[in-house]
Amino acid sequence: MSPRLGRLLGGDGRCVNVAIDHGLFNERSFLSGIEDMPRVVEIIAAADPDAVQLTSGLAHLLQVLPGRRKPALVLRTDVANVYGTALPGTPFSQVSEHVVERAVRLDAACVVVNLLWLPDHPELHRQCVANVARLRDACDRYGMPLMVEPLVMRPHREGGYAIDGALEKILSLVRQAVELGADVVKADPCDDLSQYHQVIQVASGRPVLVRGGGKVSDGEILARTFEVMKQGAAGVVYGRNIIQHARPAAMVRALMSIVHEHAAPDQALRLLG
Repeated sequence: MSPRLGRLLGGDGRCVNVAIDHGLFNERSFLSGIEDMPRVVEIIAAADPDAVQLTSGLAHLLQVLPGRRKPALVLRTDVANVYGTALPGTPFSQVSEHVVERAVRLDAACVVVNLLWLPDHPELHRQCVANVARLRDACDRYGMPLMVEPLVMRPHREGGYAIDGALEKILSLVRQAVELGADVVKADPCDDLSQYHQVIQVASGRPVLVRGGGKVSDGEILARTFEVMKQGAAGVVYGRNIIQHARPAAMVRALMSIVHEHAAPDQALRLLG
């Protein structure tokens, strides 16, 4: 497992992972900016982030790119139906069959799975717990690192994909992810970023990569990245704040400067022109 983690996190133990797995979730609004996936993957890979997060169906777009050096592949293992504006009658989160074996064949450095907490839907959380436990066993068998994504959601009546930034809720779900066997944690930012060191502490030595969530301004995402890195995060996993940006490659470079070079937000902002 260590060589794969080394490919994901790099020599300084840090990582910028660009998530482009949104099309898996059957939500039309998620496709904005990623309609032409071969072109998107080519642009992002050329910007040289540490990793790119893709699905089984489109992971080959990264792995067929020529050259000895390319971003590590993080493979999405599960699909959920809870991201739309209307909650389905039967919420689910389902892991693909034999997905860890597929990750090995695709030369992935890591696999990622959700640990969802949606109020009033304990059966969804139970499915996710079972998914993590099932993947943990397969990952041990094949030496594949497991990234768990604890995602605390607001009641669905507040709108689809509404994230709850309450620190106490994030802490408990992050710790559950670690107790279930996460090698890497992909966690939400909390409302008060000055307290994010508590999330790092409760992760008990597991690298914490911070999720980006919805699209925000350049200044906000760069300042947030700087603050969570200062609080002890190992990196970030951003999707829409990169792939829906007017200059996605420049945004990757700006984020890399903060994560790996300790650049201040105003320095990184200059890389965006």
